[in-house]
Amino acid sequence: MATDAISGRGPGEEEPGRRETPAERADRRWTEIVQEIRVAQTGVQILLGFLLTVVFTPTFRQLGQTDKTIYIVTVVLGSLATGALIGPVSLHRIVAGRRIKPQAVVWAARLTFVGLVLLLATLTSALLLILRVATHDGYVPWLVSGVLAWYLICWFVLPAWIRMRHTGDNGG
Repeated sequence: MATDAISGRGPGEEEPGRRETPAERADRRWTEIVQEIRVAQTGVQILLGFLLTVVFTPTFRQLGQTDKTIYIVTVVLGSLATGALIGPVSLHRIVAGRRIKPQAVVWAARLTFVGLVLLLATLTSALLLILRVATHDGYVPWLVSGVLAWYLICWFVLPAWIRMRHTGDNGG
């Protein structure tokens, strides 16, 4: 039996305290995912748009090969993140009307999670590049590592801790 990527419950299992049909649950979860994606999509698209212009600046030609490699990796990561975060929209459009919204919600949640991981990598890589170019100091990797740790805490550790602390084995 497949479980929901977010809640860990199976398709027929109700959330405690809610009285909704599987179709209503899928509709609600789809709306929640779309709202979450809007925030991440906006950020990654603005960042990617900015990154795509950097290659056309005079300063880019002066970068060393390491910084150019970091730039290329950052642009590719941003492109992958954009694809993963826009993927649920395409998924919804292609499967709409096929009566498989619960499965579409599960896959949209998975794509969103992958998109967030890729966005994390993009932000970290972009920060590394910007700080290397701006300072050339040896503390840059430490500073980037600290910011990465902060992202990990805010995006993954804290939610996982809250989930474990406030949910039991039965998911509620």
